[in-house]
Amino acid sequence: MSGLEFTKFKQIYLKKHSAYNEKWVKDKIAEDPSIVGLGDLVLLNEELIQPGAGRLDLLLYDSDNEQRYEVEIQLGKVDESHIIRTIEYWDIERKRYPQYDHVAVIIAEEITGRFLNILSLFNGHIPLIAIQMKALQCDDKISLDFTKILDRIELGGIEPPPPPADRAYWEKKASPATVSITDSLMTFIRSFAPDYELNYNKGYIGLMENGRANNFTVMWPKKQFLRVGIRLPKSDNIESQLDDAGLEVIRYSSKSNRYIIRLHKKDVEKNAELLTDLLKESYGEETD
Repeated sequence: MSGLEFTKFKQIYLKKHSAYNEKWVKDKIAEDPSIVGLGDLVLLNEELIQPGAGRLDLLLYDSDNEQRYEVEIQLGKVDESHIIRTIEYWDIERKRYPQYDHVAVIIAEEITGRFLNILSLFNGHIPLIAIQMKALQCDDKISLDFTKILDRIELGGIEPPPPPADRAYWEKKASPATVSITDSLMTFIRSFAPDYELNYNKGYIGLMENGRANNFTVMWPKKQFLRVGIRLPKSDNIESQLDDAGLEVIRYSSKSNRYIIRLHKKDVEKNAELLTDLLKESYGEETD
């Protein structure tokens, strides 16, 4: 490719810089949270007061995945106090807003091998992301470069069964109204698979047939709506049908091969035939 000139950037260490300090970094992330490399995030809050525990630097939100990111920033080398603070703020926020998934994020200029090992020990038990940040100068311009060096662990393959729950658990966690939407979907499913019933777990509501789990569809009741994951191959035709029906597709999960859809009661009532067809197609994919 012609026309591009190689330029060497100079790294600036912000820990000792008089003008570009931690507040400057926070402001830049707040202006455009996507620069940290975690997706198309929005800023919910900054310097968020935590009960008896200081202030959370940044609270970011991924609306597609219903995830909140509790972000702590440290200039220079990461240390024990910032690691503890990051986890503490994550724990406070997840208890305050249990309807969302929460991820702890620590951003530092330098994360040594020792502390990376410590963070790795927490990961798997706590959804934790570590990002190393560099400030780079070229002529009279400055930029920030973010590199994810520790990602949250996503369990793959065969997972242990989630802890069991019951309907009352979900009605308390979400609401009776949104849990009742699962009954409507079960009515659709039983029209072609009469032996199926809801299987209540603490992580989600799945399906089972004759006591055996078969989660071709999973459901996550929220306070105001039901999020449903229907396992289907990605298809322009399916997406066109969903779009024409006015149903909100949050995303397509390539990992689980599911369309993640946000449903309200009126959506189910209005689109009973389409939802039945999609659920039946998903069931057929499982039994082929």
